[in-house]
Amino acid sequence: MIPFSVLDLAPIVEGGTAADSFRNTLNLAQHAESLGYHRYWLAEHHGMRGIASAATAVVMGHVAAGTRTIRVGAGGVMLPNHSPLVIAEQFGTLESLFPGRIDLGLGRAPGSDQATARALRRDLQTDAQQFPNDVVELQHYFAPLEPGQTLRAVPGAGLEVPLWILGSSTFGAQLAAELGLPYAFASHFAPGDLMNAIAIYRARFKPSKQLAKPYVMLGFNVFAADTDEAGRFLFSSLQQAFVNLRSGRPSLLQPPVDGFAERLHPGDRAMVDSALSCCAVGSPDTVRKALQAFIEKTGADELMLTSQIFDHSARLRSYEIAAEVREEAVTA
Repeated sequence: MIPFSVLDLAPIVEGGTAADSFRNTLNLAQHAESLGYHRYWLAEHHGMRGIASAATAVVMGHVAAGTRTIRVGAGGVMLPNHSPLVIAEQFGTLESLFPGRIDLGLGRAPGSDQATARALRRDLQTDAQQFPNDVVELQHYFAPLEPGQTLRAVPGAGLEVPLWILGSSTFGAQLAAELGLPYAFASHFAPGDLMNAIAIYRARFKPSKQLAKPYVMLGFNVFAADTDEAGRFLFSSLQQAFVNLRSGRPSLLQPPVDGFAERLHPGDRAMVDSALSCCAVGSPDTVRKALQAFIEKTGADELMLTSQIFDHSARLRSYEIAAEVREEAVTA
């Protein structure tokens, strides 16, 4: 079985706070490390009531300081929001503090609504179309210093922090292939172009100093519990979140509700089912079958599991079940 990793959106639950979220994030990271998960990634979102990881590099430092071996990364930093030099300095700092453990995944979406994007000043002499140039500039800052080079990242220069390209379309696949970088696809919420993007990436990949052959990591939702019914109950929190988000009402992560999907308008139900089709929901046996089928279908090199579960103890248990399923497959 391929490596499993964790994507944590640092959810703020109904009745909770960002401080609660950060405590849960560190606890989950420590739990994932003890279970043998490979990476622990956090994502940049802004102005989202239910997501606490806006200052992604800061939260990464919190996680890395409280763990010992698991890789800690951004999945991802939305590069058009930032100066590449500032990101090089931030991640150069993280790599200096936690050598050999830091990943930097890069996306071109704003990670926010339009008003928040403007407040981030991302439209001042930059836009998403500059993303490829920004990635190359960032690579340059992490490369060894050249004679006479005056513009440098301190810290950052020479640290060669591994970069990833994130995407939910074929654009990211083409860029990752051209630059010879690993590719992470957001199939956990936008699976429409999944198979096409993987095929393009693998067909067009050019080896680089960082990576000799294509490497694909795919997002996948897991809501594992002792029974199928319990898993479906937990899953309803994410279903509610998607309906609220697509309706323009982003919310805190809501408690689970029995039979939520069955009460949805058919259009909303179709939207949720489509967006969240890359998903394993239910008992260990159900989850194992879904994971194996997804890996066989895609040929993924690594899975990044995400579990937007309201109850923290149930979330810990979901990741525990997924790790057990993987271990059973490895030893079978």
